[in-house]
Amino acid sequence: MNATAQLVNQLEEKVILVDESDRQVGVAEKLQAHRDGLLHRAFSIFVLNSQGQLLLQKRANHKYHSGGLWTNTCCSHPRHEETTLLAAHRRLQEEMGFDCELQELFSFVYRAELDNELTEYEFDHVFVGYSDREPILNPEEAEDWKWIDLKILQADIRQNPASYTYWLRDCCDRFIAALV
Repeated sequence: MNATAQLVNQLEEKVILVDESDRQVGVAEKLQAHRDGLLHRAFSIFVLNSQGQLLLQKRANHKYHSGGLWTNTCCSHPRHEETTLLAAHRRLQEEMGFDCELQELFSFVYRAELDNELTEYEFDHVFVGYSDREPILNPEEAEDWKWIDLKILQADIRQNPASYTYWLRDCCDRFIAALV
């Protein structure tokens, strides 16, 4: 599948609409949910290595929003009738070329106005995993990666917030606190 066909396929994908308690209330086409600012289910994966460093990915520059920004290891949306955990494993493999055991740490709701007149309004399930494997990036999803110390990441987010996705800026401190 060429890059254009892959992008069209991704944009036509459906997301699960939820209420503030994460109860499903419907489904919507992914791009439309982001255009209309509809609350939908999502997940964010944070993979740490044996030195306690976080694996970051730099989103592919051509992504339909937040392209070229650094973010957590992987994030996406479960498909209709797919559990969030199974979706997290699927997307970690699709985006980063590996999988590992994942554990849900917490969830939160956030709303952010993004580029391209889109709104991210998500009930986000945050997962942690542990691996020392180097990723094999899917160039449709990510253009770079790095391991980073959590304290250095926190400081850099404060100093250079425009280099990071909104959702990473919003949940990084909560993620670190949840690890303790």
